[in-house]
Amino acid sequence: MDSRKCWPSVACYLCTLTGWGAREERVDEVVVKAVEILPRREAVIGALDNCFDPCCRERRISVVDMGLIEQIEVLDNRVRVEMVLTTGWCPFASRLLEMVEEEVGALPGVEAVDVEVVWDPTWTPARMSAGAREKLRLPLERLEPLREARLRGESA
Repeated sequence: MDSRKCWPSVACYLCTLTGWGAREERVDEVVVKAVEILPRREAVIGALDNCFDPCCRERRISVVDMGLIEQIEVLDNRVRVEMVLTTGWCPFASRLLEMVEEEVGALPGVEAVDVEVVWDPTWTPARMSAGAREKLRLPLERLEPLREARLRGESA
């Protein structure tokens, strides 16, 4: 109960005796602090946007844009990330998992990060964002004249 809603003659006395106003403020502070400390899914996605497969780092294509993130679970201070890989033969897979663990683990309130590789569903290029597809698209308009010159036997 807020002391401003009490009857003016009894407000201060009752609020002082019961601690209503102070208790509400204290509860509000605790709730606000709890919300600030617990990681949010959006923050986890933001951290994952800073994780790059070494093959895509130069083009700034994150694991999110590549479509490698299958699922994100946030339970209290623990975060679980399920990822698919573009191939089981990726030589950078262990580094990629470490990077995800480091970036997500650096978020305020995160106490533990579990990163798991899942093989179902299989990764396909259809999982990539439109931006990633655009960045990986070959510049055919620039390559076509080179191809034509090569076919004519001319050096480029």
